[in-house]
Amino acid sequence: MTDLDLAQKRVVVTGAAGGLGRAFAQAFADAGAFVLATDSNTTSLNETVDIIEKSGGEAYAVSGDITSTADCLRVMDSAKKSMGGLDILVNNAAMYGALERTSFEDIEEDVWDKVMAVNVKGVWQMSRAASPLLKETGGGSIINIASATVFSGSPLWMHYVASKGAVISMSRVMAKELGTSNIRVNVLAPGFTLTDASMELMEDAKNYGADRAALKRNAEVKDITGGALYLASPLSSFMTGQTLVIDGGKQFI
Repeated sequence: MTDLDLAQKRVVVTGAAGGLGRAFAQAFADAGAFVLATDSNTTSLNETVDIIEKSGGEAYAVSGDITSTADCLRVMDSAKKSMGGLDILVNNAAMYGALERTSFEDIEEDVWDKVMAVNVKGVWQMSRAASPLLKETGGGSIINIASATVFSGSPLWMHYVASKGAVISMSRVMAKELGTSNIRVNVLAPGFTLTDASMELMEDAKNYGADRAALKRNAEVKDITGGALYLASPLSSFMTGQTLVIDGGKQFI
């Protein structure tokens, strides 16, 4: 057994119906954890659970809206009933792929509000609902998913970039407030990643922006899930309030 082994750990992953969320859920299950996957897309969420179970893992599905206090509490109640508690929360759910790239002058107010409701309020709501369970456990790890675009200031995407900047700031506050309960709060900020969705949407996704990376390639899903496993494991036991950027070195070139 290594310090990266997460056997018997209890994990909730939001936005787990597909993309990186599904990959996070699968990676934690592969590492031996019990996984409760949640999303508003019930059909795809059940597919995630089926994939995990077919590979020998243990997973549960609970549909819910992370902007709803009642739904967040219901998810955590399900975590306690199905897994006996909680050790790790991965706040992955966010509005991303469906957003249109728009100049900041032209972003519609209702779109801005929806992005903030999901990407910012949702992280707060789920973390607040998870806090009592993590305290009962005696500690744990919250991993909030942001984006490397916070540091590059990706144009025509201010609503998304601003929301992910807020996630980083919120995480620092949470880390200080929850530290006395032995709950660590860190941020994982991926760069452009080759998911099934990105490769379907972009004709040359594999090479998109790869020349700007020090490693001259784009991230694969396993590059990002590896960071999440690290942040959840004892290997990062003295790390909190930090942002782990995984973008192949694009930020310093």
